[in-house]
Amino acid sequence: MWELEGALNFKLIIMFSGIIEEFGTVVAIEKDQENVHFTLTCTFADELKVDQSLSHNGVCLTVVDVDKSTKTYKVTAIKETLLKSNLGLLEVGSKVNLERSMMMNGRLDGHIVQGHVDQTAICSKVEEADGSWYYTFEYKFDLEAAQKGYMTVEKGSVTVNGVSLTVVNSKDNSFQVAIIPFTQEVSNFHTFKEGTVINLEFDIIGKYLSKLNSYKK
Repeated sequence: MWELEGALNFKLIIMFSGIIEEFGTVVAIEKDQENVHFTLTCTFADELKVDQSLSHNGVCLTVVDVDKSTKTYKVTAIKETLLKSNLGLLEVGSKVNLERSMMMNGRLDGHIVQGHVDQTAICSKVEEADGSWYYTFEYKFDLEAAQKGYMTVEKGSVTVNGVSLTVVNSKDNSFQVAIIPFTQEVSNFHTFKEGTVINLEFDIIGKYLSKLNSYKK
């Protein structure tokens, strides 16, 4: 996605699609003042480069080190990221949904995802449905935030731990998503249970529309 900056200059905005490539595993955690360094392993770790952007449970983080011999890489989360997301709850062995940023010539198979987590939510229910699963998520309702687009709508898009999903049973403080077997297996959804804290990124288009609508008042 390109954004106009000034009259002539363009800058590149990192964008994701919410289509998870696989889940990685946390192999080390190091605290450094208010920052936390996470070392993870995944099958494509040796393809990564320092300064590359990578979505972790929906959070865009920068690769700061790569060890090709062990197929591991390191990213750093600052205090603000830890407060807004579930990354501070990760432990060694935790599974993390991973997605590399979109290539400009690629298809947008999910929806526009920025990798900027808005808040966390709690998994309140998991239901099996003859080969698929329904997950219910609840979060604190805030009218002012909802008026700015921090909400879900029926059949709209939402990002849960970096996964692009379609909303069903949208309510003021909760919603459901239906998960197919493939997503259940390749993402960390299969680790969710009642009480699991997940990351939410609401639809950016909804935020823009809410902002534009506020100017009409």
